[in-house]
Order: sequence, then structure tokens, then C-alpha cells
Amino acid sequence: MSRKSIRRFPRGLIVLHWLTLLLLVAVYATMELRGMFPRGSASREAIKTAHYFLGISVFALTWLRLGLRLAGGTPPITPRPPRWQSALAVAVALALYGLLLAMPVIGYLLLNAEGTAPSIGGLQLPRLIAENAALAESLEGWHERIADAGYWLVGLHALAAIYHHHVRHDDALLRMSLRR
Repeated sequence: MSRKSIRRFPRGLIVLHWLTLLLLVAVYATMELRGMFPRGSASREAIKTAHYFLGISVFALTWLRLGLRLAGGTPPITPRPPRWQSALAVAVALALYGLLLAMPVIGYLLLNAEGTAPSIGGLQLPRLIAENAALAESLEGWHERIADAGYWLVGLHALAAIYHHHVRHDDALLRMSLRR
């Protein structure tokens, strides 16, 4: 199958897909790295601020991606995979989009429930809910559980792309390739 015969996602959507991945890696890295610095230190606070900014960026990009995806549709995989694989792909895609939207919202509400709202680039963001320690604890648990599920979802998504490319030899991965 020649590269020219492969129907691809629109270029902008491809770029946003890979940019989202880079931002997601950075989001996870900031939370993993914050433990290297003492609580209350300027370095730890800078990493937390970066985490908030990256999370909000993922949230905004995800809405843009969804809009482009709905407007442009999904190019078919050639050769067509079995129905169960297509259904699983849709389920994983919906779960990933849900994660990309839910995590920033839960994180933001968590900060509010802890009595704060982030300031990004000098812009103080509004508080949406009142301080509530019990709610903050619950939201923190959800934020962490969903983040853990994110590792599995992203891993499953990547493994499926590798499987399609190297085992099924279809064009699923090439539809999202940056190379034309």
C-alpha cells in the first residue's frame, strides 16, 4: 500500500494528537518530579504551577481536537479490522477523551476545595466551589485513580497502534503519522 493511497486524519488533528501526547507526558512528569523537592520550596511550587498550566492546556487542546474530529470524521482503516476491534478502539478513544477532559476539571475543583485557585501567568483563575476538606480528599482520590488509569489507557492505545502496524499490517498507525 503506497503512502499516497492511505487516507489520513487532517494535518492539524495529527499535530494536535502528538502535541497532546507531549503535554500529557509533561503533566505526568511534573507530578512525578515534584516529590524530589521539599514541600513549600520554590522549585516544588514552580513544578505544581507548571502542572496546572499543562493540565489546562491539555483541556483546551482536547476541546479543539474534539471539534476537529467531529468536523472531519475518521478515515477508515485499510484493510478493515474485525468489528470487535473497531468497537474496542472507539471505547478506548472515548475513555481517553474522557480522561483528557475530566482530569483538568477534577484537578481544578480539587484546588478550589483545598481553598485555592491557580494563578497562571499572573492571571488569577476563579474559584468555582467553596473550600471543603472532605470534598478535596475525595477529589484527590479520584484524580489519582483516573491518572493511574491514564497510564493503562495510553499504553493500550500505543500497543494497539503497534499491533495494527506490525501484526495486522494495516494503515491504522499511518493515518496519524506526522510524515506524509
